[in-house]
Amino acid sequence: MRVLAIDQGTSGTKALVVDDGAVVAAAESPVRPHYLADGRVEQDPDELLASVLDAGRRAVARAGGSIDAVALANQGETVLAWDPATGAPHGVALVWQDGRAQDVCDGLRDSADEIGSLTGLVLDPYFSAPKMAWIRRNMTGNGVVTTTDTWIVNAITGELVTDVTTASRSLLLDLDAVRWSPRLLELFGLDDETMPRIVACDEVVGTTAAFGPEVPVVGLMVDQQAALLAQDCRDIGETKCTYGTGAFLLTSTGSSAPRSGAGLTTSVAARLRDQTTYCLDGQVYTAASAVRWLVDVGLLEKHEAVDAATIGSSDDVLFVPALAGLAAPWWRSDATASFSGVTLSTSRADLVGSVLRGVAAQVVDLLGVVEGDVGKPVSRLRVDGGLTRSRALMQAQADLAQVPVDVYPSPDATALGVAAAARIGLDASASVGEVVGGWSPSATFEPQWPADRAAEHLERWRDAVRLGLPEPRA
Repeated sequence: MRVLAIDQGTSGTKALVVDDGAVVAAAESPVRPHYLADGRVEQDPDELLASVLDAGRRAVARAGGSIDAVALANQGETVLAWDPATGAPHGVALVWQDGRAQDVCDGLRDSADEIGSLTGLVLDPYFSAPKMAWIRRNMTGNGVVTTTDTWIVNAITGELVTDVTTASRSLLLDLDAVRWSPRLLELFGLDDETMPRIVACDEVVGTTAAFGPEVPVVGLMVDQQAALLAQDCRDIGETKCTYGTGAFLLTSTGSSAPRSGAGLTTSVAARLRDQTTYCLDGQVYTAASAVRWLVDVGLLEKHEAVDAATIGSSDDVLFVPALAGLAAPWWRSDATASFSGVTLSTSRADLVGSVLRGVAAQVVDLLGVVEGDVGKPVSRLRVDGGLTRSRALMQAQADLAQVPVDVYPSPDATALGVAAAARIGLDASASVGEVVGGWSPSATFEPQWPADRAAEHLERWRDAVRLGLPEPRA
C-alpha cells in the first residue's frame, strides 16, 4: 500500500511516498515563517498550500506509479481565517509560536482553572483558541477561523474537518468527552463560529485528485502525536522527543487522560480503531529555530548548522533558549533568551555549545515533570527530527538527562506516523503493533558526564532561567 505522507511543518513541507513502512521517494518544499517584533510569528497561507502541493507532486513523480492514499500531519496550533466558499485566506496565518494573543489569555485568568480542567491544557497564547479569538477581535470577522489542517484538507477535498489530536491542542475540546465544548467556545467568544467536524486519525475524510488520480485522504494527525505513533510509544511512560523547529516531548498515558500537577499538558495521542489514547507533553519553543538564529547572527556557519561540528568543550557559558518565550514547565511567554557566564575568554564555539546544552537542559526539565506525573522515571528517551543529526546535541541530551538516547532511524517520524495511521485506516487486517513496531535505533548515546556534573550544570542553568525572568504580570 503506497501512501503519500505529507508533513506540513513550520519551516517546510516534507512529502514521502511510503510503501508498507518503506520510503520510496521524498521531496521537500521550504516555508519561511516571518519573525516580527513583540513575539509575533506569521506565515503566508498561500505559501503553505503551495508547498504542500509542490512537495507532494514531486514525491509522487519521483516514486513513479500510483499512490493509494494521502495522509497529512500539521503544525497543530497555527491558525488562520479563510473563506469556506472559495478557500481564499483572510490575511496571514498566526504560527503556534506567535504570542500576540497574550491579552486574550490575560482577560480569561479568572477562568484558567476551569479551562485547564476541561482541556488538560494551560491558558497560553501557544494554543489555537486565543489566536482564533485575537483574529476575530483584531483582523477579520469574515469566513471561518480554523487551524491550518482544516484549511489544507478543505483545499484538496472540500471537507471541513480536523482530527481529534489537533482539536485537543485548541483549548476548545472537552478532553474527556472528546467533543467541542460549548462552554469553552463561549469563554473565547467563538460560540457563533462554524467548527470543523472532529474525525479519527484513521478515518477516511474524503478523496482528492490533487496529486494524480483520485484517492482517499486518511491519516490526519498533529505532527508530534504522529511522531509518537511512529516511534511506537504506546505503553504508559514511553517517551519521545522530536527536535524540529522546537523540541517536543510526549509521554504515553494510555487510555487515561491525567491532568499534570506541574505544568505539562494533556492531549489526545491518537484515535485508532475506535480507541482513544492520551499523552502528556511539554515544549521547547526554539530548537532548530535557535540553531537558525545562530546562523543568522553569524555565530554558526551554514554548513555547520545541521551537525554543529564546532562546539566548545567548556560548559561555563549558559544559554536560556527563550527566543520565543518559555513553555512548560515555566509557561512564560514574556521570557527572553540570555547568555550568562560569558568572559573575554569565551569563544564562538563556547556560545554555540551553550545553545545546544540550553535546549537539552529544558528537555531535562520536562523529563523531570513527566516522572512526577507518571509516577516512574523515564529510563530511555526516544528521539527523532532533523536535529538528531547533531551528535553534539544528542550527546548533551544524554549527559544532562543521564539516560540513554535512542535515535529513530529516520528523521521523518512525523510523516511515517501519518502513513501508519493511513495504513491502519485502510487495512482492517493490520494491527497497530504490526504497523509501527519493531524498529531499532540508528544510534544510541550513553551518558558520558558523571551524575554530579550534570546536576551541577542543571542547577546553574535553572538559576539563570529564574534570574532572567521578567517580573510576573499583575
